[in-house]
Amino acid sequence: MGKLTKKLQDNLDYLKEKMGVGQSFDVIVREMEIAGKDAALIFVDGFVKDEVMFIMKYLFQLQREDIVPQTIDKLYKKCVVYFEVDRVDKSSEIIDNVLAGPVALLVDGEREAIIIDAREYPARGPEEPDIERVTRGSRDGFTETLVFNTALIRRRIRDPALRVELIQVGQRSKTDIALVYIKDIANPGTVDLLRERIGEIEIDGLPMAEKSVEEFLTLGTWNPFPQVRYTERPDVAAVHLLEGHILILTDTSPSALIAPATFFHHIQHAEEFRQNAAVGAYMRWVRYFGILLSLIITPLWLLLVLKPGILPPGWNFIGPKEPTPVPILLQLLLAEVGVDLVRMAAIHTPSALATALGIIAAFMIGEIAISVGLFTGEVVLYMAIAAVGTFATPGFEFAFAIRLIRLFLLLAVALFHLPGLLIGLVLFLFLLLRTKSFNVPYLWPLFPLDAGALLDIFIRWPIPYKVTRPSILRPRDPDRLPAPGGENDG
Repeated sequence: MGKLTKKLQDNLDYLKEKMGVGQSFDVIVREMEIAGKDAALIFVDGFVKDEVMFIMKYLFQLQREDIVPQTIDKLYKKCVVYFEVDRVDKSSEIIDNVLAGPVALLVDGEREAIIIDAREYPARGPEEPDIERVTRGSRDGFTETLVFNTALIRRRIRDPALRVELIQVGQRSKTDIALVYIKDIANPGTVDLLRERIGEIEIDGLPMAEKSVEEFLTLGTWNPFPQVRYTERPDVAAVHLLEGHILILTDTSPSALIAPATFFHHIQHAEEFRQNAAVGAYMRWVRYFGILLSLIITPLWLLLVLKPGILPPGWNFIGPKEPTPVPILLQLLLAEVGVDLVRMAAIHTPSALATALGIIAAFMIGEIAISVGLFTGEVVLYMAIAAVGTFATPGFEFAFAIRLIRLFLLLAVALFHLPGLLIGLVLFLFLLLRTKSFNVPYLWPLFPLDAGALLDIFIRWPIPYKVTRPSILRPRDPDRLPAPGGENDG
């Protein structure tokens, strides 16, 4: 059946069969009489709750002259006015809407149905994200409910040019995806590219939400470096929107995708902007240093162990003084795997026991491994420094990419020593140079060079000094602040 017929029972029989009424306990069809006419409400239990009782109570109070003639017109314009409503004339549209949460009202003798959006999704309240905590600032974060997330953004950006386009993806899941941007700032070519790629997604469902969407948007490459930035903080999302970025929000996910995203977007954190500019700059330098150490410290130490002659005078304390029963490379690889095992165990451990797990891993396992000769003390030391640098990296996905590069450098050093380290670093740089995020070079503003923007990367300038948006995004409005003495058009 495509179009609805005038016979209510025929429509109900078809919809009941398609939606499994009687087999699925939560799909409800409530047949009733409204002002002397047969009617029915179709909804999913758990999505509307008490609102259904309010709708039914109101409909039962209607008199025949209230809805006859032109029943649907009168119900739509005069009767059901307390909710967001729509009119549909296809059974497929009724099914899609009901399974998304709204209530469908069908009346005998009418070829249209009214969709009443009185849904109330089961949802948790906005909470501060665990992996993006700040010492000062807002404590709210995105949730798994799309409409909550868009409301958190609109609360921060009350701009009539803010656009939230809704796109449904998934033949079976019908997942809602929101494309969010500021119309007179975001580059229209980038917006069109993202809209096109979202529209081209062909899959039965997206139960893994934003991660599946990301792989479709980036065309499923094997490049470990993320081409979008994740955030669960609405303030971070709002800042990027004002710079000219575009957000992709997926229903059932608390994470927003920010596109385009460069190398340097993944190593900045909201904490830097919640502190004084000088303190924020210092924190940024410390974080950069930690990320650099996480990449290079263990491969460099392995090189100095294998080639002690490289060490300058006075640095001969580096490296084991006696032969070890376990090869140094194997020790480092075991330590890498051990850190990941502890991390994965912590994820699956109840939070009340996670601290105890960390103490056991850090002290008992590490100390015993050293005492029995499995590890040398320096391996544990340098691996701990690398792990701290990894956890200091704001972008979780970016930190994993750095970890894979570190493993590659370890193997390159073990095989080719100093040439291996140099070649590995060159290949790492070449990979970054080849990477683009939706036509934006990944290493901008280092390559292509933009001296002003590069200085902004290394120095956290006070906000009044940030007068322009990132030029690489090609924003329609490049100025963040009005020119001195100029007038605001708005």
